[in-house]
Amino acid sequence: MNLRVQRLIEALERQGLPGMLISGTENRRYLSGFSGSAGVLIITPQAARLATDFRYYEQVREQAPDFELVEVPQRMEQVLAREIADLGLTRVGFESAALTYETYESWRKAMPQVELVPTTGLVEGLRAIKDEAELAAITEAVRVADQAMEHIMDTIRPGMTEREVSWELEVHMRTHGAEALAFTTIVAAGPHGAMSHAVVTDRPIQRGDPIVIDMGARVNGYCSDITRSFCVGEADERYLSVWHTVLEAQQAAERGIRAGMTGIQADAIARDLIYGAGYEGQFGHGLGHGVGLAIHEEPRASMAYAGVIPAGMVLTVEPGIYIPGWGGIRIEDMIVVGEDGSTILTGARKVPVVPGG
Repeated sequence: MNLRVQRLIEALERQGLPGMLISGTENRRYLSGFSGSAGVLIITPQAARLATDFRYYEQVREQAPDFELVEVPQRMEQVLAREIADLGLTRVGFESAALTYETYESWRKAMPQVELVPTTGLVEGLRAIKDEAELAAITEAVRVADQAMEHIMDTIRPGMTEREVSWELEVHMRTHGAEALAFTTIVAAGPHGAMSHAVVTDRPIQRGDPIVIDMGARVNGYCSDITRSFCVGEADERYLSVWHTVLEAQQAAERGIRAGMTGIQADAIARDLIYGAGYEGQFGHGLGHGVGLAIHEEPRASMAYAGVIPAGMVLTVEPGIYIPGWGGIRIEDMIVVGEDGSTILTGARKVPVVPGG
């Protein structure tokens, strides 16, 4: 068994669970290496099995050599019931966040003699701290996103639409090392920037428009996440003032975040500065979130997250100010949290104005 599976088994033993069914996409890949879209891991101290259908038999053999392939020629719940009986299990954990009620009911009816025990965050807790291979993949995903952002900052011009900018970013990432986008790209110009998760439109970008671009690449399954805000061609004094406030808040957080802080404490570094500058109520999301196989992972840095931020996690630092009817500014980097400080992964330049042709 690989080290990740061994660590999960140790966590199961602390929970008093003799086995676990893993169906969540990212958790399944993290433990086995299997990147297919369907399958269930069956994990006990004695066995590591991967049940999936015909589409993925060869993929399992290639990507998950530590796991025994369980072929699923019929319904998954029937195969799981057979395997669990074969392993002699009468009690098994499942991921409460990954299983729909419909699937849970099908499992329960197929194995009425088995107690299905809901669990929360067992694998996610392991995933929070990144190993060397994960950091290498994330670093490469950051590099791809950095280059795309630099490219668009050099080529954007008045008259381009939000959609055209988004497509230019996607093409650049996909032709420079990305296997996919990490998430749907946000390009929000003018008043659209006041929506922190705006959807791209065909609105032409005007000279002097404030623009928020939030994008990321996926490499070897791992994500990057970067945001830059700037004006095209020129910026007025109001924009420059808000932009520098956001930058100051971000830099303060990047200097101040340490392992062992709570998410609330980390968030407060930037939030207190923004609120103190007169923008209370205009920074409506958390300071950051974990990133890995999923674009949003635990732990988080937010007003609502009292958990501890551990050393070795990858965290976004993305303060923002959003003013309805005017626009928004968000600046986002990714960092690796350390005991005595953090390492910034993101390298794309931070400027309030780009030439714009």
